[in-house]
Amino acid sequence: MERRTPEQIKKNMKAVKNKGSKIEVMLMKELWSRGLRYRKNVTSICGKPDIVFKGKKVAVFCDSEFWHGYNWEERKHDFKSNQEFWIQKIERNIERDKEVNAELRAEGWIVLRFWGNDIKKHLAECADKIEQAVKGNE
Repeated sequence: MERRTPEQIKKNMKAVKNKGSKIEVMLMKELWSRGLRYRKNVTSICGKPDIVFKGKKVAVFCDSEFWHGYNWEERKHDFKSNQEFWIQKIERNIERDKEVNAELRAEGWIVLRFWGNDIKKHLAECADKIEQAVKGNE
């Protein structure tokens, strides 16, 4: 495998979206087609959920495997360069996700988190869980 220069890596990392990612758009389109109306990336709510049903107090997060540490105990050894930085960064993201979940739940929110690959492979099932939470909270 060809090694990338630090400049190439920096360019790639700058291109990573923090909202409007493919997995978010897929899930949002599915929810919209079901007649579910939501808010996107609400900054006034802890953790800035990707999808929010404010009146129903349902917060949805679409987590990418890389940034949120999917299968972390196995994957954290995959980093070949700048290990200290990346391990610390992703472990902090994992910890922040737990803090956000706890805070939102303490405020009475239903928190749903989906891995990107689950959204890609099981879109209808993910949307079913959200729809169930929203309608069950009526």
